Amino acid sequence: MKVAIIMGSDSDYPILEPAIQTLADFGISTEVVVASAHRTPDIVHEFAAGAAKRGVRVIIAAAGAAAHLPGVIASYTTLPVIGVPVNSTPLAGMDALLSIVQMPSGIPVATMAINGAKNAAIFAAQILAVSNDEIAEKLLNHRQMMAQEVAQKAARIASK
Repeated sequence: MKVAIIMGSDSDYPILEPAIQTLADFGISTEVVVASAHRTPDIVHEFAAGAAKRGVRVIIAAAGAAAHLPGVIASYTTLPVIGVPVNSTPLAGMDALLSIVQMPSGIPVATMAINGAKNAAIFAAQILAVSNDEIAEKLLNHRQMMAQEVAQKAARIASK
């Protein structure tokens, strides 16, 4: 099982690094691609249309500004697409958020928070966990670890 991560520009890479690392932590392989829906539409089409044949099961697509990349990807595949709006304009990512979340009926894109790459990775893992007990176990362990961290922080505050 593999998750593909596509971004419209290499400047988006720092935003997507937490997703790449989180997926690695869950033992999920990634395919990372830079391609633009506007400047390299043929590459985007080839990437999306052939993703399932390459073993991809979920696609994370990140874009800023007009943010067409996630929707274009979704139009070329029936794989789940998770959109990550990127804060890259004076509108602080709101333009990207609205472009991704307002997909027309029939072509859904699950939309994360602005710069929400880590949640995109966790959501991709949750999708894969439906049919993979090993990933499901890792997700459960991750949740338990987060709960322990909160309890430790609460204990530190309470002891002051």
